[in-house]
Amino acid sequence: MRIFGIAGHSGMGKTTLLERLIPEIRSRGLSVSLIKHSHKNIEIDHPGKDSFRLREAGCTEVLLLGKERWALMHELRAQAEPELDYLLDRLQACDLVLIEGFKSGAFPKLEVWRSGLGVRSLWPDWPGIVAIACDAPSAAAGVRRLDLMDTQSIADFVMAQAAQR
Repeated sequence: MRIFGIAGHSGMGKTTLLERLIPEIRSRGLSVSLIKHSHKNIEIDHPGKDSFRLREAGCTEVLLLGKERWALMHELRAQAEPELDYLLDRLQACDLVLIEGFKSGAFPKLEVWRSGLGVRSLWPDWPGIVAIACDAPSAAAGVRRLDLMDTQSIADFVMAQAAQR
């Protein structure tokens, strides 16, 4: 399993890039998984559903299984967020895990940055940023720059730079 991070401020286009990048990597015969860290509360269950009611009743974990997917929900219940390694251990075997978030993690990352949004780049303040995928040729002096729209080159770079876990 290899890991590589996608970083950037909200609204920079990380998800849009990932929507193009994942199929490109899969077209090379590789399996891809993703871990996304959010600073917001997330809810994938819905009030009134049995699984929601049983989580609310106190279950630590609820696993849902349907015809096309399964999902495991784990309630932290005031516990600290788990470390990235703990989460990686819970994934099925795959070729590449893309990680969004975990900004202090010591793994290689690509920053997604758009010049017109008036927000300062995360590089060089975040550890692990090895390149910036951006929309401006003059951006990212001092770090490797990739064209944000060149998905094939970005996939080549990700696969070359991904860290072995």
